[in-house]
Amino acid sequence: MTDATSALTPSECDALFDLRFAGVGHVVLAVSGGADSVAMLVLAAEWRERRKEGPELSVATVAHALRPEADGEVAAVARLCAERGLPHARLAGAIPPGAGVEARARDTRYAALLAHASEVGADAIATAHTRDDQAETVLMRLGAGSGPAGLAAMRPRAERGWIAHLRPLLESPKARLVASLQERRIGWAEDAMNADPAYLRARLRGARDVLEREGLTAARLGALAARMARVEDALEAAVDAAAAEHFVREEDGARLGPGWAGLADEIRLRLLARAIAAAGDGPIRLDRLERLFARIAAEPRGAATLAGAKAAWDSRGVRTTPAPPRRG
Repeated sequence: MTDATSALTPSECDALFDLRFAGVGHVVLAVSGGADSVAMLVLAAEWRERRKEGPELSVATVAHALRPEADGEVAAVARLCAERGLPHARLAGAIPPGAGVEARARDTRYAALLAHASEVGADAIATAHTRDDQAETVLMRLGAGSGPAGLAAMRPRAERGWIAHLRPLLESPKARLVASLQERRIGWAEDAMNADPAYLRARLRGARDVLEREGLTAARLGALAARMARVEDALEAAVDAAAAEHFVREEDGARLGPGWAGLADEIRLRLLARAIAAAGDGPIRLDRLERLFARIAAEPRGAATLAGAKAAWDSRGVRTTPAPPRRG
């Protein structure tokens, strides 16, 4: 059995990258300079050298200008790339001060990476999310009251427009990536924000020992995410089948026919979400959707607004249209 803190072996890396990078022509590796992304850069470059074939690899670092040492970290990534013959780009991604810096930095980072991928003709970006990151995401989604879609957390592959977002290390423990760098005597940068208790992810890392003693290990939380992803895929397939019979898209919204009322609750709920999305213009919070669903089930007729859409229902089904403007 492989030691959970040992370096990844070449055969393990070959299996990971063969699977996750299959079918793409050019992957932009997102490398910040931290241990996870530096390990992805080093291991992917070694894999590509062993294979002598596969996608073109290039590297990009988004500079957020949040810390004075960031310039040196970008330069260190550029040197690693030069040593391995990989092109490197520094991407601007300055974040003005204010609340919600984590979310704003993430959105800025992905926007910069996708724009760069489009400019260089890449069809995929890769980020170095690990099993530890996945576990933290599951806990964050639990705390936010997410349903199956949220608890599926991050996927190994997601589509962002026509560019694929790949996470080749999502099932790998961070400790094994650190060990892989230590084995090669390659350094990395430590971001003090990762240990700052002002941020939720840092607080969850600080509570890891307590969580693991209660059985909430990264491995089990990662397994939960994978199982919820299976559930989510099966549910969405069932919703697609039900939509073919009960969901009608209209010019300004959608209609759910009377047969919608006889479906299983989860299928009905998801079809209602699609009808709201067809007419609305805002994010649909699950708890508010569930309250609307309960009203429709309890009241023979009525109307309500949610996420920029108006839903009206009676014995003929549910009709959604854009919500009227609010009065001043």
